[in-house]
Amino acid sequence: MYSGSSDGEGHDGSSVASRKIPPASSMLWVRNLRRYIGSGAGLGSEALMELETKRILLDIFKEKQQKSAEAGTIPSFYKKKPEDGSISHRVQRLAKYRFLKKQSDLLLNADDLDAMWVCLRENCVIDDATGAEKMNYEDFCHIASVCTEQIGPKCRRFFSPSNFMKFEKDESGRIAILPFYLYVMRTVSLTQARIDMSELDEDSDGFLQPNEMEAYIKGLIPNLAQLRDMPGPFIQMYCRIAARKFFFFCDPNRRGKACIKKVLLSNCLQELMELHQESEEEVTDTEQAENWFSLTSAQRICDMFLALDKDSNGTLSKQELREYADGTLTDIFIERAFDEHVRRGKLGSGNAREMDFESFLDFVLALENKDTPEGITYLFRCLDLHGRGFLTTADIHTLFRDVHQKWIEGGNYELCIEDVRDEIWDMVKPGDPLKITLSDLLSCKQGGTVASMLIDVRGFWAHDNRENLLQEEEEPEEE
Repeated sequence: MYSGSSDGEGHDGSSVASRKIPPASSMLWVRNLRRYIGSGAGLGSEALMELETKRILLDIFKEKQQKSAEAGTIPSFYKKKPEDGSISHRVQRLAKYRFLKKQSDLLLNADDLDAMWVCLRENCVIDDATGAEKMNYEDFCHIASVCTEQIGPKCRRFFSPSNFMKFEKDESGRIAILPFYLYVMRTVSLTQARIDMSELDEDSDGFLQPNEMEAYIKGLIPNLAQLRDMPGPFIQMYCRIAARKFFFFCDPNRRGKACIKKVLLSNCLQELMELHQESEEEVTDTEQAENWFSLTSAQRICDMFLALDKDSNGTLSKQELREYADGTLTDIFIERAFDEHVRRGKLGSGNAREMDFESFLDFVLALENKDTPEGITYLFRCLDLHGRGFLTTADIHTLFRDVHQKWIEGGNYELCIEDVRDEIWDMVKPGDPLKITLSDLLSCKQGGTVASMLIDVRGFWAHDNRENLLQEEEEPEEE
């Protein structure tokens, strides 16, 4: 009985084991279910949306892969800016505002700087030899702790070991507190300036347009001691004059926009910030006129333009510009200045071209900064009569011929043009003995003098009498 039942169970078990289970993919109901789901007919609205999104993203990915394969290794250099009023444009502006607000909150204010100066003076030591206030690294770390307690953690970044190592140390390893404090003030000032400029940068590309630069300068006027009393009607004209110097030095390719980083690192911003000084009455008229951003200089430039503009049409003709600097500039230089730096009129006629106020500002900046690379570059384009990128002996002879004529008309002694040409060659020492390039003028350190000799009879007179002028400058110092 028992053996029979056991045999039956053993037989059934072996038959089940020997029977193979078919794979799921071969089952009819599985294939029908997959086909049903794949068509999307059995999915809900959320699942359908997710499936459609996945399909769209996959198509976009394949399209980008195909474009990348066709383009090879050429990177993308243009990205379309968001349209005004669009969501992306609003998000970008909001993100920029919050970022700049956060950076502004991390800056030290005037009270914080005063508190830091007090901490520095209270915790420093006096050098017996020089009487200077100094601190070693232990004092430096202690002052950092005190300032952090009084001011907050935002001052901590100035007290890093790398900052301590930037300053000159004496035999005992101490640094003076004044250079360190000036470093902190300049860092705070430049950071604040960058934040202010970035707020005015509408398209957030790191460059300022002329109207944005003028707006930045206009915002500074109330904080500059020497400009607070500026007449209201003159403010707009002043901003145009001041902004032009930034573009002359920070926009060498004349693209109509100045890089914010270049502006911050330029001497122009430092020259503008000098107007913070309260002691304007102690500054001579000559010193005020030398600072392009002073009110005296701006009024001088404006009066000069109005005096030259005989017909009061807001532009200068070649004949009017010849009266600049009492008529000491040569006619050929005036012609070349119009050819290279004055835009053609709407009619396209060369005789109809006249110099507008912005071009006049560039003209004045180049002549008053002849020793700078930007000034030499401006003038070299005028000296390069044939646009070949270099000057030959024939060019020098042609340019100096007008200077020689004015020199003789002024009642001076006769001179040989060939001797002057050889002297210029000796001053420049060009790499190629047959021609002078722009790089030769920049590297010889006398490019401004050479340019002045070739365009201005007064400049040649100053070079010819340089020894007497130098002696006259030294005599008052000896007295």
